[in-house]
Amino acid sequence: MTHRIGGRKFGLPSDQRRALLKGLVRSLFIYQSIKTTETRAKDVRKIAEKIITSARVDTVHARRQVRRYLGDETLVRHVFTQIAPEFKATPGGYTRAVKIGLRRGDAAPLVQLSLATEMVFGLPVVPDKIGR
Repeated sequence: MTHRIGGRKFGLPSDQRRALLKGLVRSLFIYQSIKTTETRAKDVRKIAEKIITSARVDTVHARRQVRRYLGDETLVRHVFTQIAPEFKATPGGYTRAVKIGLRRGDAAPLVQLSLATEMVFGLPVVPDKIGR
């Protein structure tokens, strides 16, 4: 029986699997669109949507939760100031996965995972220090 078995293993140890998903989620928020396999995109989508949902309410607790996963204050600021306000009125479905064919070599199904908005956010930037 396979009850209560959540997530996919991707043939990786748990630390490498977490690092892979963290890198894909970070790339999704930085570039707004990534190309990856269908199964990886399904797991990345789950994580990214939870992050955007918690970022819709700008509180200290929400920022700490998002920072705990993303690990970069510049990216956290980008998510809270540019990405989350765009989805303020949307009750879910913040990402879109479009099938783009099969990968050459092993025929793994590829998808383009992107944020479901037409707005271009640009890359996250480090703010200048004021008064220095």
